[in-house]
Amino acid sequence: MKSLNKYVVTLALIGMFPVLGFGQQYTAVETAEIGVEKLLSTVQESRALFLTDRDSYFAGIEEVLNTIVDFNAVAEVVMNRYAASASDAQKYRFAEILRQTLTRFYGASLVSYEGQELAFLPSKNADADADPRADTIVRMELRGGDSNLELQYQMFLNENDEWKLKNLSLVGINLGRQYFTQFSALMGQNDNDIDAVLDNWQ
Repeated sequence: MKSLNKYVVTLALIGMFPVLGFGQQYTAVETAEIGVEKLLSTVQESRALFLTDRDSYFAGIEEVLNTIVDFNAVAEVVMNRYAASASDAQKYRFAEILRQTLTRFYGASLVSYEGQELAFLPSKNADADADPRADTIVRMELRGGDSNLELQYQMFLNENDEWKLKNLSLVGINLGRQYFTQFSALMGQNDNDIDAVLDNWQ
């Protein structure tokens, strides 16, 4: 079990728990641990900027997230079946919207969270045994307070053999699916106009 400081649960709740890209030199679990240390170190070093220079604070958070999250993959997960009808420009625009929105929400939430303990759970990745390039689910459990909270992180190897985060499940709730529900509802409200959906995304 690895004891982490007070920022970990917020990381999990917004789906941005980091997985640094070190290719297949490390396992998915190892890259997750390395990623946590890098992001939390960045937060600790720049935390004071949240009150004095918020733009610089968020810039530091975004710089780390850019190395550990594939926002293009996240956008396609959220768009789901609508991704097939979206242009490259629309998918890129949505990825940028998610990058900005999540960076700011995530960075603000990290400032005030209280600590928890994190345990990595045994893997259930049957596909990984047959295909080393298959998506990998890293299972973790946040322990503290009155109950334990299980988290699952879906990672994939990109074309450069870098592990990247593209989805999260929290106590059985799939974040990508939840966002897809929001995206789908907006498509219905805007006559399937993807640009209008992106204009109204919050």
